[in-house]
Amino acid sequence: MKITFYLNNVKQEIETQPDRRVVDILREDLGLTGTKEGCGSGECGACTILADGVSKLSCLMLAAQLENRRILTIEGLASGEELHPLQKAFVEKGAIQCGFCTPGMIMAAADLLQRNPAPDRKDIRTALSGNLCRCTGYQKIIDAVESAAETMRNKA
Repeated sequence: MKITFYLNNVKQEIETQPDRRVVDILREDLGLTGTKEGCGSGECGACTILADGVSKLSCLMLAAQLENRRILTIEGLASGEELHPLQKAFVEKGAIQCGFCTPGMIMAAADLLQRNPAPDRKDIRTALSGNLCRCTGYQKIIDAVESAAETMRNKA
């Protein structure tokens, strides 16, 4: 099946089986290894991407669901060499330990900040509740999202 979609603002046309998982297409076919597979069953959030601006678990999406969609991965979040405010805040606040959950956390946070540019800590916890981290205890992650939100509001 031929599938056409936009990936990180670049038009893609791929030939693949319609029932292939998007996480596999991103990692294996397109070489975008920032999207991680943790559980493969939609429980951990490590594979979070944005599909038409909404966070989705790429391990639960099938190739056929890509048709005519706009997909954003962690690799597409930065603007050239300039990190996105969320990426900067995760580094500055020490919200990265092993880094495995980080791409999914950042993409889920990006979805939140698109919908709510001034979230409180409860909003952040709720938005990230589907993303699991075994290293940080979440406080630094919440601090990073809060900091990025403030930075983004001040730039607007």
